[in-house]
Amino acid sequence: LDAAVRLFKFINFSSGVSGSSVEEAQELPLCSCRMETPKSREILILADRKCMATESIDGQLTRCQSAVLKHEMMRPSNSVQLLVLCEDHRNGMVKHQCCPGCGFFCRAGTFMECQPDVSISHRFHRACASMLKGQSFCPHCGEEASKAKEVTIAKADTTSTVPAALTQGPATPGVLEGRADTTTGSSSRLTIGAEVSGRADSSFSVRSSHGLDTCAIPGSSRNPATLQTSMGRAASPIVLPGPPRETLESILMALDTEKPKKLRFHPKQLYLSAKQGELKRVLLMLVDGIDPNFKMESQNKRTPLHAAAEGGHKDICHMLVQAGANLDMCDEDQRTPLMEACENNHMETVLYLLRAGASDVEGFTCLHLAAKSGHYSIVEHLLSTGLININCQDDGGWTAMIWATEYKHVDQVKLLLCKGADISIRDKEENICLHWAAFSGSVEIAELLLNAHCDLQAVNIHGDSPLHIAARENRLDCVTLFLSRGADVLLKNREGETPPDCCSHNSKAWAALQTNRREREARNTNDIALGQERVPIPCVNSVDSEPYPDNYKYIPENCVTSPMNIDRNITHLQYCVCKEDCSASICMCGQLSLRCWYDKSGCLLPEFCREEPPLIFECNHACSCWRTCKNRVVQNGLRTRLQLFRTSKKGWGVRALQDIPKGTFICEYVGEIISEAEAEMRQNDAYLFSLDDKPQDLYCIDARFYGNISRFLNHMCEPNLFACRVFTTHQDLRFPHIAFFANRQFSVVKSKLFNCECGSSKCKYSSAAMASLQADSTPEDRQQPRASPDTSSSNNSPPSPS
Repeated sequence: LDAAVRLFKFINFSSGVSGSSVEEAQELPLCSCRMETPKSREILILADRKCMATESIDGQLTRCQSAVLKHEMMRPSNSVQLLVLCEDHRNGMVKHQCCPGCGFFCRAGTFMECQPDVSISHRFHRACASMLKGQSFCPHCGEEASKAKEVTIAKADTTSTVPAALTQGPATPGVLEGRADTTTGSSSRLTIGAEVSGRADSSFSVRSSHGLDTCAIPGSSRNPATLQTSMGRAASPIVLPGPPRETLESILMALDTEKPKKLRFHPKQLYLSAKQGELKRVLLMLVDGIDPNFKMESQNKRTPLHAAAEGGHKDICHMLVQAGANLDMCDEDQRTPLMEACENNHMETVLYLLRAGASDVEGFTCLHLAAKSGHYSIVEHLLSTGLININCQDDGGWTAMIWATEYKHVDQVKLLLCKGADISIRDKEENICLHWAAFSGSVEIAELLLNAHCDLQAVNIHGDSPLHIAARENRLDCVTLFLSRGADVLLKNREGETPPDCCSHNSKAWAALQTNRREREARNTNDIALGQERVPIPCVNSVDSEPYPDNYKYIPENCVTSPMNIDRNITHLQYCVCKEDCSASICMCGQLSLRCWYDKSGCLLPEFCREEPPLIFECNHACSCWRTCKNRVVQNGLRTRLQLFRTSKKGWGVRALQDIPKGTFICEYVGEIISEAEAEMRQNDAYLFSLDDKPQDLYCIDARFYGNISRFLNHMCEPNLFACRVFTTHQDLRFPHIAFFANRQFSVVKSKLFNCECGSSKCKYSSAAMASLQADSTPEDRQQPRASPDTSSSNNSPPSPS
């Protein structure tokens, strides 16, 4: 244990440990003689499949050329290159016969030998000893070098450092004759370069497998061993008694075989000591050869480095890393030691692990953990490295900004905003940061996000806006803030709930919502949609006293007043398995439409055929993609600001209150879905729009009694809108949605004859054009109904939409 303590004192931490003794210290290689690393084909080829060991004999270096049988690599310390070794040198490495300083083997010639235990010897060169203030230490174990002896072994004999006598005992089974035994000793002559009390010390006590204490080499007869000093003086012959049936070779071989059973510590103890910060015990176990990458089964297969990082024990982390611990080892929860240090706010340990080469993992990262835990300095440092993606998303789609928002870490939100974090990124349920601010009730963070232009009207996969979330969680301050910023109190989610419907009727949040709702209704008396659209639709009449049109019911979606067998079975839907925004050509919904026809802004692509538009299949609720994917346009409803206005002689018309790019979705033709037979029976067919151009099994949309703003769109012979059939929530081809997109073309109307007053030089329905059409048509032709859609107004004299 004292040796392990001394070993720690000589380590010069790469993270910068203070103290004059450490600053002056030379980094001591932590012995790794018994460690193996995985196979390396490159090093094996480089070595030409021959042993890479180098023998050092009195300054002369000799390279081994023996064949390599085992391809795993070894080295005596981390400061020496990895070597592929033959079996002989592998055994020598395990027995600490390779110098940790230079990497050369000390098996013959003169060198230093340290014996911290009677059954262990460490060999190194005097020049490779670790120095501190003039004192030298063993680079294997940290024992004072003064306790080591200078040993000289003849070149022909690379056996034990222990003084041995020639014996006449029986041959030891399993030991090849003539082969150097680098562990136990043999009947060769040894020369000892040090004396104790004026004479060579030949005593060597070991415990045999039978529990007998033997002195030196036991044999069947008492033959003297001839010992010599380095000066060539012959030492006095020593008689070595002992049991006649055992030799030193067999005893030490038994010890070596039993050594794994006699480990001082179980590998689990390394994990526990690392967790508790017991540096001395950790060092002792590492020197004893316990695997630093041992996985604790009862702790989610965490390693000692996980435990040390979690506790912030930087010095133990360094010891483990120097001993070969894997910096990026993941436990069963896919957490690394760096993540443990980040979560527990151990800044110095984080700095050390990063400098040591620790890297982040995909998915839930160190940045997420630090942001979630509120460790500002660690978040700041991770971002300063330039190696971290500030917008990276974990398995739930959550970013560091979302984690900081949910856990109400205001300073971190400010930091992330300053560093350019994207506040519009959506998680797997399409929530943005503002949804999470509403969920946590952090009005300060919500205001920061709104000031950064976060979308207050964004809805998640359930159709909930941030106001829905704040109402449901009874976050009064957030409700008040959102209402003051213009949140829609009448917006309905997928369940048809408005924000007031989501909270308790005796809560303060509900009272605030109800007050705002009444004020909104008072302001929206001029909104013909009565708050049912995403944008209000005002009505103006500066021409005459004609009142606001109220002879119909405004609805945002098609309705059915008689039984219609529309196939809405979700199992009949074709769907895509895209993971994000359906940009790839493999999107199944896009393939159903020949391709995805929308660009990123939701406009139709320029190559879309407007003369004969193909069917468009948007992504549906069975798809795996996000609710914000680019193949969802019509289903998102009205987005363009429109106005219903009165003209001098053409009745009511529709005009835009904003610039509209070509290909933009304007609105859907909404009304009552009826059969063709029912349409023929109705008196007024001015609002009929056929859903198909087939002569049989036809259905129509009648906007006479139920409709939206589209019922006021009027015919023009040079139109700036065109119709396209789109499928969203179902794929029953008989019942498409009729969507209007911005263009310069329009379809022919299906209607009785009328005189058009659009004023176009190409008008097809002027008095002259209609008279010519009547003259050329046969009675049979006039009996066939036209299958083209009808978007004419009730007075059949429509203005063109702007």
